[in-house]
Amino acid sequence: MLKPSDPNIKALYEHIKTSFESKNITVLLAEHSAQMLGLEGIDFDAMCEKSDFLVSLGGDGTLLSLVRRSYSFKKPVVGINAGNLGFLADITLDEVDNFLEELLTGKYHIDERMMIEGYIQTKEGERKPFFAFNDVVIMRPAISKMTKIHASLDGEWFNTYRGDGLIIATPTGSTAYNLAAGGPIMYPLTQAFIMSPISAHSLTQRPLVVPADFTIELKSPDEKVIAMIDGQDDYEMYAGDVLLLKGATQGAKLLHRKERNYFSVLREKLSWGDTN
Repeated sequence: MLKPSDPNIKALYEHIKTSFESKNITVLLAEHSAQMLGLEGIDFDAMCEKSDFLVSLGGDGTLLSLVRRSYSFKKPVVGINAGNLGFLADITLDEVDNFLEELLTGKYHIDERMMIEGYIQTKEGERKPFFAFNDVVIMRPAISKMTKIHASLDGEWFNTYRGDGLIIATPTGSTAYNLAAGGPIMYPLTQAFIMSPISAHSLTQRPLVVPADFTIELKSPDEKVIAMIDGQDDYEMYAGDVLLLKGATQGAKLLHRKERNYFSVLREKLSWGDTN
């Protein structure tokens, strides 16, 4: 999958394709990405079926989209970073050749990252299912309004959040919107939810970490709130609708270099520490 709206993406793709083919690795390009480049591609599902692993070329958003779209195929995903921050897409363009050599000699590892499985059930009984990799956010529909969110764990009400909204993040998503909202960073292989209020209207509201085997139920008495899935899909929720979240039984698979160290990534991306 390729980063959309990048004027340099075709040249980058051709460079990456040449590197892969020089190692006798066949490259398949999904139709949507191929159309961006004026090339021929194949059906996305067929590409996933035929591939040993999947590649995103872009930033973390591109990789996030690929993970979600390919989730049912259970294929490892590797991110080549042509974006900015790169917490997830961690192979730089300069590292591609070396990465491929190591990949072909078994010098790699695959992380299995927690996914969120959820659905919105409307008051009429319609169910809208989805999966999330980073986070699910319930937010106010307009900047002028405060939202109220009733939260239950395993069927028992425990809190009502008042403010701009609520983030329910995975450990992978802890460095995304959750971090900006003041939530904790969690090691990405942890199995837990992070519930972080957004601009809470009470100083007593703090981020909460709960085990992944809990079921989280959220609803609002407001006329309308917005449920945002991974910052990419949004659903309108009305009074009487319920949002239910649980840890998915199968995680997403991310393919990394053998020597990749998560804490080194944090130190680099967040400019932590001083060796002096």
